[in-house]
Amino acid sequence: MVSASVNRAVQTVYTMWLREMIRFSRSKSRIIGSLATPLFFLVILGAGFSSSFQVRGGGAFDKSYLAPGLIGMAVLFSSLMGGVSIIWDREFGFLKEILIAPVSRFFVALGKAIGGVTTAMIQGILIMIIAWLIGIHYVSIWGVLAAIAIMFISGIGFMGLGIALASKIDSHEGFQMVMSFLTMPLVLLSGAFFPISNLPGWMKVFVYANPLTYGVEAIRWFLLGNSAIDVSLCIIVLSLFALAMITLGGKLFGKMSV
Repeated sequence: MVSASVNRAVQTVYTMWLREMIRFSRSKSRIIGSLATPLFFLVILGAGFSSSFQVRGGGAFDKSYLAPGLIGMAVLFSSLMGGVSIIWDREFGFLKEILIAPVSRFFVALGKAIGGVTTAMIQGILIMIIAWLIGIHYVSIWGVLAAIAIMFISGIGFMGLGIALASKIDSHEGFQMVMSFLTMPLVLLSGAFFPISNLPGWMKVFVYANPLTYGVEAIRWFLLGNSAIDVSLCIIVLSLFALAMITLGGKLFGKMSV
């Protein structure tokens, strides 16, 4: 009996994950759009910063500093926007058909979360490859693999947040408005574009309260070998954030009316 329940749960998670993968592979515009903004920042903004600014103590701005922040930004956008699929599925009746199945709603949400995070990781890895191709050097292959693991943990947290919000919001317009309100402050207060060590005290409060900060700094440590926050603290904060958000997303998804 227990084995049958476990098998059903695993099959549910796999089915929802596979559905998200098929949907992603068929959405070429989504792939291109998700890569265009980070690539724009990396190539154009990086070149602009390098030619216009100097770091404290002398020396030119190193565009490699931007790469971890843009990878984190791509994971953030893709993970949060994964919540849109829940609104689509609810509007077209797919969720109603799935949720009458004899499986826990939590595993349905978990499958969608893992699917959304997988697509976010694909986009993050593509940004990582593009950055390497234009001349940004990483410390080691093990650092690259560790950075991919950080993408997964960070993506789980933001995907859980996206599921929680989508469970409470009825329309695409409302969801897009909330996402626009959240994403830019999260990105700008994460240290993606500037070092956080020299910020004024009042801004540091918001920066250190931002979970994306710890994702960006952890990726920066594993890829480039330097970070403004201890990498162990980054991993602990990201893990707690991911656990809290996927739990919250699962609970709100379970209570959602379809």
